Amino acid sequence: MAGLSSTYLDEVLADFSGYLAIDEVYEGPHCILSVVDNRRYHRLAVRVLEHKPTHQDVRAFLKEFKAQLEQRGLSVRGITTDGSPLYPKVLKELWPGVPHQRCRFHVLKDITKAVLRALAKLRKEIKATIPKQRRGRPRQPDQAQARRSQRLKQRVAALFEHRHLFVRHHLSTAQKQLLKKLTRGQPQLRALRDIMDEVYRLFDRRCRRATALWRLLKLRQRVRRFKRLARTLRTLESPQLAKALLFLDDRLLGATSNAVERANRRFRKAQKSIYGVRTKQHLDQRLALDMNRELRAGKRAQTLKTLHHARSDPDSGHC
Repeated sequence: MAGLSSTYLDEVLADFSGYLAIDEVYEGPHCILSVVDNRRYHRLAVRVLEHKPTHQDVRAFLKEFKAQLEQRGLSVRGITTDGSPLYPKVLKELWPGVPHQRCRFHVLKDITKAVLRALAKLRKEIKATIPKQRRGRPRQPDQAQARRSQRLKQRVAALFEHRHLFVRHHLSTAQKQLLKKLTRGQPQLRALRDIMDEVYRLFDRRCRRATALWRLLKLRQRVRRFKRLARTLRTLESPQLAKALLFLDDRLLGATSNAVERANRRFRKAQKSIYGVRTKQHLDQRLALDMNRELRAGKRAQTLKTLHHARSDPDSGHC
């Protein structure tokens, strides 16, 4: 937060929503800690470290930011972060009782990877059942076995090619038909897709968190019955999943940390085109420029809207 003027903070905190998104991004030996308003998308605090962050660094950074909020009589209503272990303990100390939402996107990403690993395991099991063939043209008695072997090889190849159908949220009618064909005679494959559907149902905004937790309990019980998949899908047993459902009881609480992630992506894009932004001094300068740009984004948009309206109005007298 060092280097942020009071004028800048007064302006961005004038319409403070009370909901924060916190994240860190790494650049070589440096680390950039950021706090962003999760509903207004304003960057509220930033600090560049020349080493890997520790709990002490995060505590000092957020404590200074909290002092700025208290000085203006503002309070925090909800906080969203990814699954980094840097934040839970510090946030509990500084803002006890404030909901700490784990980013839904990061949780779903981990579950998706686990489901794809389980699918790869099932593919290998199917591949292991393919009978070995003799070299050369198959003899008359072996032709049926050769055809079966060819069908299994095609199925394994199709499962790999269309593996995204097992984790995609919404499927078209054609994709559902293809998935039904791929899982025919394979209850484990059908169960894998059903499990993914149940995971997506957990994050449905139309239900409350208590309902989602009950569904999660039933889902975990179902997964445990599949001995061959339970170990691969142990991500579903993680407490992070339950903490990613807090947003269901607060419609203003951000389900993801996209606000701060968007700022990090913009920084990464600048890094690709401006190679010289690598030292701490240059990082501070680049972040200051980026924050200045964000601060004036709303005014630029209003100016452009006014100009376009003036040009489209024939009675305004403008060309």
